[in-house]
Amino acid sequence: MKQKFNILESTCVPLRQENIDTDQIIPARFLKATTRDERYFGENLFRDWRYRADGTPDPSFVLNDPRYGGDILVAGRNFGSGSSREHAAWALAGYGFKVVISSFFADIHKQNELNNFVLPVVVSEDFLQELFATVAADPSARVRVDVPAQTVTSLATGRSEHFELNAYKKYCLLNALDDIDYLVLQQDKIESFEESREHAL
Repeated sequence: MKQKFNILESTCVPLRQENIDTDQIIPARFLKATTRDERYFGENLFRDWRYRADGTPDPSFVLNDPRYGGDILVAGRNFGSGSSREHAAWALAGYGFKVVISSFFADIHKQNELNNFVLPVVVSEDFLQELFATVAADPSARVRVDVPAQTVTSLATGRSEHFELNAYKKYCLLNALDDIDYLVLQQDKIESFEESREHAL
């Protein structure tokens, strides 16, 4: 969902597993869907972990734990590996996550998240483990993500880290623009450039 992203404060959902691949985020069978509706994919986020074989929710999985909720998913190292399917980012966005924090993301999945207005925040492994411990001790603990300053702060401990963010994607997040929106805004410049080329010929 296209929304201006400036500063977010939220509780977190801790998913401590490492090497979570895109087939775990959204199983391959859902790629056959003819809809692009993020809500559909959000309903099936981590489907095989969230539900038992009989379709009932698995109470041992964190998304089914009423203690945890919020706009931020905190995940173990190497998040989004495997298939490059964009559906994984659709599922995260459709579920309602606006930020995923991890110490490492697969490159293509990281870009897919940004393209779908989900912010991947890379932190140190030490910060990540401290955050897991903080949330486990107090599920109401909040995290502040400041896009203009490119900082993520654990409000419970006061610890903060800077995260990298491509300048173009930062501009798009701050202004709720996808790639097409951005190009439309550059229409005058593009037309002026094309005219200058025609005159040069």
